[in-house]
Amino acid sequence: MEKARLSKIFDKTLRMFHEDIIDLSNSHLLQTWRGWSELTSSCFWMNLFVLIHLTFIGSFLVQLLHKRISAWRHRFKKVTHNRSAEEHTPEEISFDTSYRASKICCLLILACHSMRLMFLLLHRNGNRCKYSFSVLAEIIQSISWVFLLIAILSFQRTKTTKVPLLVRAWWICSFFQSVFSIATDLYSALMDNSLFGVGEYTDILSLLSCTYLFIISVRGKTGISFKNRSITEPLLNGSAEEHTENKRQSPYGKATLLQLVTFSWINPIFSIGYKKPLDQDEVPDIDIKDSAAFLSDSFSNILNNVRQKNGLQTSSIYKAIFLFIRKKAAINACFAVVTACASYVGPSLIDDLVKFLGGERQHGVKRGYMLAVLFLSAKIVETITQRQWIFGARQLGMRLRAALISHIYQKGLRLSSQSRQNHTSGEVINYMSVDIQRITDVIWYANIIWMLPIQVSLAISVLHKDLGLGAFAGLAATLLIMTCNIPLTRVQKQFQSKIMEAKDNRMKSMSEVLRNMKILKLQAWDMQYLHRLEGLRNIEYNWLWKSQKLLAFTSFIFWGSPAFISAVTFGSCILMGIPLTAGKVLSALATFRMLQDPIFSLPDLLSVLAQGKVSADRVALYLQEDEVKHDSVVAIPRNQTEFDVEVDNGQFSWDADSTFPTLDGITLKVKRGMKVAICGTVGSGKSSLLSCILGEIPKQGGTVKVSGSKAYVPQSPWILSGNVRENILFGRPYESDKYEKTIQSCALLKDFELFANGDMTEIGERGINMSGGQKQRIQIARAVYQDADIYLLDDPFSAVDAHTGGHLFKDCLMGILKEKTILYVTHQVEFLPAADIILVMKSGKIAQAGRFEDLLRQNTGFEVLVGAHSQALESILNAENSSRIMSERTVENASTDECDGENETDNQLQGINKQESEQDLCQNINERGRLMQDEEREKGGIGKKVYWLYLTAVRGGALVPIIIIAQSLFQILQVASNYWMAWASPPTTATIPVVGLNLLFLVYILLSVGSSFCVFTRAMLLAVAGLLTSEKFFRNMLHCILRAPMSFFDSTPTGRILNRASTDQSILDLDIAGKLGWCAFSIIQILGTIGVMSQVAWPVFAIFIPVTVICFFYQRYYIPTARELARLSGIQRAPILHHFAESLSGAATIRAFEQEDHFSKVNLGLIDSHSRPWFHNISAMEWLSFRLNLLSNFVFAFSLVLLVSLPEGFINPSIAGLAVTYGLNLNSQLATIIWNICNTENRMISVERILQYTRIPSEAPLLIEDCRPPNNWPEDGTICIKSLEVRYAEHLPSVLRGITCAIPGRKKVGVVGRTGSGKSTLIQALFRIVEPREGTIEIDNVDICKIGLHDLRSRLSIIPQDPTMFAGTVRGNLDPLNEYSDERIWEILDKCQLGDLIRQSEKKLDSTVVENGENWSVGQRQLFCLGRVLLKRSGILVLDEATASVDSATDGIIQEIIRWEFKDRTVLTIAHRIHTVIDSDLILVLSEGRVLEYDSPSKLLEREDSAFSKLIKEYSMRSRGFSNTTRSARGT
Repeated sequence: MEKARLSKIFDKTLRMFHEDIIDLSNSHLLQTWRGWSELTSSCFWMNLFVLIHLTFIGSFLVQLLHKRISAWRHRFKKVTHNRSAEEHTPEEISFDTSYRASKICCLLILACHSMRLMFLLLHRNGNRCKYSFSVLAEIIQSISWVFLLIAILSFQRTKTTKVPLLVRAWWICSFFQSVFSIATDLYSALMDNSLFGVGEYTDILSLLSCTYLFIISVRGKTGISFKNRSITEPLLNGSAEEHTENKRQSPYGKATLLQLVTFSWINPIFSIGYKKPLDQDEVPDIDIKDSAAFLSDSFSNILNNVRQKNGLQTSSIYKAIFLFIRKKAAINACFAVVTACASYVGPSLIDDLVKFLGGERQHGVKRGYMLAVLFLSAKIVETITQRQWIFGARQLGMRLRAALISHIYQKGLRLSSQSRQNHTSGEVINYMSVDIQRITDVIWYANIIWMLPIQVSLAISVLHKDLGLGAFAGLAATLLIMTCNIPLTRVQKQFQSKIMEAKDNRMKSMSEVLRNMKILKLQAWDMQYLHRLEGLRNIEYNWLWKSQKLLAFTSFIFWGSPAFISAVTFGSCILMGIPLTAGKVLSALATFRMLQDPIFSLPDLLSVLAQGKVSADRVALYLQEDEVKHDSVVAIPRNQTEFDVEVDNGQFSWDADSTFPTLDGITLKVKRGMKVAICGTVGSGKSSLLSCILGEIPKQGGTVKVSGSKAYVPQSPWILSGNVRENILFGRPYESDKYEKTIQSCALLKDFELFANGDMTEIGERGINMSGGQKQRIQIARAVYQDADIYLLDDPFSAVDAHTGGHLFKDCLMGILKEKTILYVTHQVEFLPAADIILVMKSGKIAQAGRFEDLLRQNTGFEVLVGAHSQALESILNAENSSRIMSERTVENASTDECDGENETDNQLQGINKQESEQDLCQNINERGRLMQDEEREKGGIGKKVYWLYLTAVRGGALVPIIIIAQSLFQILQVASNYWMAWASPPTTATIPVVGLNLLFLVYILLSVGSSFCVFTRAMLLAVAGLLTSEKFFRNMLHCILRAPMSFFDSTPTGRILNRASTDQSILDLDIAGKLGWCAFSIIQILGTIGVMSQVAWPVFAIFIPVTVICFFYQRYYIPTARELARLSGIQRAPILHHFAESLSGAATIRAFEQEDHFSKVNLGLIDSHSRPWFHNISAMEWLSFRLNLLSNFVFAFSLVLLVSLPEGFINPSIAGLAVTYGLNLNSQLATIIWNICNTENRMISVERILQYTRIPSEAPLLIEDCRPPNNWPEDGTICIKSLEVRYAEHLPSVLRGITCAIPGRKKVGVVGRTGSGKSTLIQALFRIVEPREGTIEIDNVDICKIGLHDLRSRLSIIPQDPTMFAGTVRGNLDPLNEYSDERIWEILDKCQLGDLIRQSEKKLDSTVVENGENWSVGQRQLFCLGRVLLKRSGILVLDEATASVDSATDGIIQEIIRWEFKDRTVLTIAHRIHTVIDSDLILVLSEGRVLEYDSPSKLLEREDSAFSKLIKEYSMRSRGFSNTTRSARGT
């Protein structure tokens, strides 16, 4: 009977279904299709989704048919090949969890549709649509999921690793269908007051499965991987191994879906960081897709494609950035949109909740619980999606930062000389630190662009539901406020441009000051340049103040905007007669509070967009700058020519706009193996000739051909930070035999023996701890080790003494490089005779070319250079003869004596543990040769003292309580206004109002205006306090840095200081005050929320207190790890800037050695080292925020359940609704408190880092009023040194040991000695660059240690070994203090042989000097330094290798000028050219930091065993061959 009954039911069902299908004209399906305009109909959407499924099924069948046809056509092709390949390439298939989960999800969804179909067939109920259509829809959807399951199962057979686009689109549409179905189910359950049935529960199960498939479709990977053992296994080395290792070490890269959602993949880092401070090597690697190498390559490919289509312009770079970020940005946008939608579910349900609490309980309490479930579900969805889009945006910003920094670096290596002058190193550092940060900020704020219209639309929709036409008044008020931003944003953008321009100028000047700090201290110009930096900062500060005032005004507008919008909306409702019930008012107030987010974020968005646009334009213009032309030099294969270098009628100019080319009519052919010497006067074009062969100088005409690899030694030594060996290898692999030969030929063996750690001794920034000779020999060794074909040496012997120069020439140029082609510039004439050809440069042209003897016979100018050297040599020979120390036996055994003397001296020197001059700091034996110390890093929590110092920096912190009071009053008045509206509005339209509408509105307006005034006061005071504090910190740091001793600059990289002056200072200028303010404001806000909620749901405290305890536990667990990650991130940022600054200064050398790729890889590694702690720091922030949000949601859900469960009439529904209104923001407020505390602590690290540089020990006072020397001091220039002992640090041995000597006034004293003897240390002690440990130095009976440093240094003059010029003008370089007239300056320029050259310039004394004086030759810079001392005419002059970079003729002129101008002054001369000191009144010979000899030259030369005699022998012997060659040439 039962069977018969079921059969009858089934037959009847089929008949009804058949009739419905046949009668299409009257079916519900056709009627529904006709009613498409009714978009609110759920059946319409069901029809739409069915149509989409049919489309997918059809597409799938077409695709399947196409594959079958293609397979049939190629059935018999390549069968044998495929079989053999299969036999020899066994594959290992790996199935990830995601693939298995995908199959399970598809099966679950198929089961759900099958269950729904069975349910429909059994109950014959079509729910909201006609029964027949519902059955048809379920059948179609079941079929579609069968097809999808088949497709997934076929992935394994077809070896599919990426999800096909069709399947991805299918899953995405299914996800949105499931979301719509759940929303419809919830709405129906609320409206019909019904419980969930089978269909609803299957919809929930489908939603969960579709959500997972949606995530898989976004990721795009099936989870299947194939490994070919025979191919991959042998490749598991090198880069492949590194790639595998990187992936293994990245917990993010191997995280599961649940770990990605909850951020639990970072738990292992927290477990380490909570126990001990994290170190850099304990931070995991980043995923391969976040690595700088991967990102740089991706961006390069995109930029190249765009460049090929549109050329390189600003819009092209914008397009490349867009294409680079679009995929990840689209995913973030989806999450952001879902977040925006979920956030408005709560406000839309508040009216229903107030009605329920007010007594509308016809359907019982279950409706209240359903509302609570909806509130909670929306908050959970909002939490998950919000955390994902914020994390994704920050991750995308990191990726873009890595790509842009790598391209800025690569561009810097390729910049042409003209472009290099347009962008100083300080500006480019700003591009890397400040501009890139602002561009990445735009990535985060970009999501607000598409969230904003959705949030506003949803808000108006909710308002329209409750207030009708009054909502449009609110919309008009919202649009009005947003429109006000347009002019404000334009002005803000102008301010930002001015701020960046001022910051560039300040950073450029500061970079220059730090780079040349030693010369500033020697010249007593440090305070003058301090005032200059303060002036530049004042300009920046003024623009910052204008910007902050505008931001404060903007803050006032937007904090007051909710009150303004609500006032307009409620006022319009009153005028239009729209009834205002408590539920509608509270719903509107909740909506206005939700509108605060887009309105508050709008000014920030527009400000960030303005800043980002300015920064992006700056970076784009930089990336468009001209590069060195690779086609200016033609590379010829070595087997096709016998010439290594050919220049045919070449014309070159550093300045493209100049009518006078730098080089003109250059024709040169150099055969393989030739030695070509280049000589000429200062500024004749010698270095430019080498540059044209390198392709550095722009070519205007002619051809340049080079055959073979090149090695280049620049005139100014370029040394990298690192150890000595790294500088010599320069990216090449270490070969011990080759390396030993190299260092031996370059005379470095003895130096390595003296270093604390041999060739592993660390070199300071710019080689600060090496003597000039050591730096020169290291870079010569670098060139030799490269084993190149062509060597270009620019004055390689200028910084070494006579003995070392002879060794280099004999063993290096004519020894290990004897088979190589060498072009060398030299001012030492004794190295010219050995050349195969000599080029004499004059006015940018090759005036003469030939062998030494031929040029002497021509008598066309070459003899002037030779004659000057001959005169110097004759003075030496005469001194030898007059002192009777020349004998035949001495000459024959000179080399033996020389070696014996050398060994004897070297044995003495081995007892010295420190080098003289700047290199002394490297000999810390405990540190094994380390000079550059790791950056100082605080550990543990940010000390309370740091916060206290910041808060009390301005007026003792008096503004802080005023700011807090203003914010508290704002919060009180805002709560009061909302409380007033909730209390005074009637619960229903039938209830009599407590007060009249006019009074209701008036009180609300007054309270709103009062709150707006308070927020304006707070905003202005916060801007004032923040900027004044920032300015005070900056000035303190600047004063401490410029007053620091030289030992600080020797051991601290410039990039480390600039990082604080740039990035950290920007954080103080713009961020810290706001972050600290928000900490206080968010606490005040949550106190207001708790106060409102406690009015009706005081039991919430029972759960709120333990949850708060848990939150703070999370915060204490989070802080140690996040703090150390933030510190590591800040520390790892400085090496990027430092390495870039070094690379910029040596870009020509890097290009010459073709090492661009090697240096780019180093840069990428440094970027990754910074990204590692930064990425895990932002991940840690999201880990904390996710958990805090969930806890807040739990508290909110508890309060809702409590309110719903209370008996009817137990509480005031209006106040309860107000509590829920505030409770909607409870999760964000609690998270905001912890977030602000943590974020502020991370930001306070910048304050901590700047405070570190306000505690640098200072030099002695600049002025001591009680011990001021007379105005004419020093009058005689008598120097009396007694028992002088100097050491560079307490733990290091003494460099000068008990020196006692008296230097008579108005005498010329030569100071000589081998490397390491203490010559330059004596000079530093004289200027008190290093302070004496024992003993005294008296000048004219005044103890120099008892007077101020400024009084001492300003009365002495020095010409340093490394000539220094500052960016600016010629006049500014000669007279930075503006103490002399133009006539006096022209007089000095004429004496320095520079007058005629500068008169040729249109700007005369205002002629431009670029950074480092790079538009002037090294010799010309040396002449400018001479001009400074001639202007100053101090009583004591020190010459430290003053003429090392000029030719012999110019040297003779300079020496004559010095003799005449300083004939009545005391002159101390340190020289490698013995002839410059042979005519001195006294000679001081130093050895091992002691006085070895001190007497007149004639007395010292009378003794054969004197050290000075041996130095004379070395020089005379080296030059004797030259002298004989000269005489023979003249004789012929």
